[in-house]
Amino acid sequence: MIETAPSTDDPRPEELPSDPQALRALVRELMARCEKLEHLLRVARNAQYGRSSEKLNSDQLELTLEDIEQAVAKIEAAEDKSSPAKSRERAAKRRANRGALPEHLPRIVETIAPESTVCPCCGEAMHEIGADESQRLDVVPAQFRVIVTRRLKFACGACPGSLVQAPAPERLIKGGLPTERLVAHVLAAKYQWHLPLYRQAQMMTTQGIVLDRSTLAFWVGYAAAELAPVYGQLKASLLSSAKIDVDETTAPVLDPGRGRTKTGYFWAIARDGRPWQGPEPPGVAYTYAPGRGAVHALKLLDNYTGIVQCDGYAAYKTLTNPERKNNCADSITLAFCWSHLRRRFVEIERTSPAPVAKEALVRIGQLYTIERALRGRTAEERRQGRQAHAKPLVTALKTWFEERLKTLSAKSPTAEAIRYGLNHWDGLIRFLDDGRIELDTNAVERAMRPIALNRKNALFAGCDEGAEAWACIASLIESCRLNGVDPEAYLADVLEKLVNGWPAARIGELLPWAQAYAKPAIAAEIKIAA
Repeated sequence: MIETAPSTDDPRPEELPSDPQALRALVRELMARCEKLEHLLRVARNAQYGRSSEKLNSDQLELTLEDIEQAVAKIEAAEDKSSPAKSRERAAKRRANRGALPEHLPRIVETIAPESTVCPCCGEAMHEIGADESQRLDVVPAQFRVIVTRRLKFACGACPGSLVQAPAPERLIKGGLPTERLVAHVLAAKYQWHLPLYRQAQMMTTQGIVLDRSTLAFWVGYAAAELAPVYGQLKASLLSSAKIDVDETTAPVLDPGRGRTKTGYFWAIARDGRPWQGPEPPGVAYTYAPGRGAVHALKLLDNYTGIVQCDGYAAYKTLTNPERKNNCADSITLAFCWSHLRRRFVEIERTSPAPVAKEALVRIGQLYTIERALRGRTAEERRQGRQAHAKPLVTALKTWFEERLKTLSAKSPTAEAIRYGLNHWDGLIRFLDDGRIELDTNAVERAMRPIALNRKNALFAGCDEGAEAWACIASLIESCRLNGVDPEAYLADVLEKLVNGWPAARIGELLPWAQAYAKPAIAAEIKIAA
């Protein structure tokens, strides 16, 4: 659903004008406003529900909604300028409905006093009886600063050559300019907010700091090397889970020998037990590989034991091959994704609507309705609910698939979609017997979105090693996001600890969910006399 802030503005005046001409003008104004708003509402509905919406990803939809909301605000701004009374009325409603600003933000108190506090009647000095107070959100642009470290030297006047001095603090980049906090800022800007390094370098020049893109890249490479043990521990933690989601997406990498890019892949392992009250914190780990073949899936999940939820890609099916190395085939259970089956019918409905595809979507939609009701309950409660409500629907759906398949052309898209479902049936219905299994792989697909956004902004990685650094840092940042941790503060803290010799045996304490990172300190109020 489209979620927008509820409108608190009513364009109707409290009292209608008695003059017929003024009344007609008001009606014309309201009709024009309604026409504009109805047009914007149609645009919003088409963006979300129209057939063309299948082409819109969530980011494109957000951009569409932003433009619509901006257009509505533009209409209201024009009305405010033409009607001071309406402007005052809207301002009062905004003040009443905007909520409170976070308490941890520093407050700058500006005190404004009248030019004269002498009574205009008797000429005596007036005394303060109170004040009206309002709050607005302000911003101080990112400000670079220089940390000057002075190491004092002490010598003994009686003992020649006797000198003491504190050791120099460790640095991520010895002899380099940046603090660990600045490096964390560059990492977050690149991998969380998808700002390529050359743009960051351009932004720094506005404050007189001239740094080459290559210098920033050097910082990122050093940070990736320092963070590698934490990344390795993160991946190991996820692979120790009883159930994981797995997916892969392209990662274009520059191929200098051919003068173009080659297609590498990010393989993602995700864990998110929140829908069934799982005890383990959510997390995701990306692994770069030069291809999409089964060999990479086998290497990624070598020696893994548990449930792997994935799409129907053939590489994942090799995980349960009896000839698999180390005789681990029986240790993995594959659960398939209903969303991938549903998309096949959605595509049919979008291109050439068919009654069978439409009914399939309705039937699969009933399963999702049950899942929404069970979300957040324990694994056992979900299993019981599915057995009672979803299992009869799934049994009926399989029978219906088999009957429809007999009446369809073997080469039709609808028949192909049904065959896909029947061929993967055992993995699709596995969720009925295990409350830890989701209906789809949306958890790992959501985790792939930051990779796609970074790919869109950076176009490609410069080399395989660069893609590996990308996977390392992006894994930590996305795992921070899943656990409600500020990635920039986390990276600054972890880099500082690692640089200062954090014990290898305690790397697990540096995982995103292992510590609570403090919010910004509350600054003391600063009073500014008017």
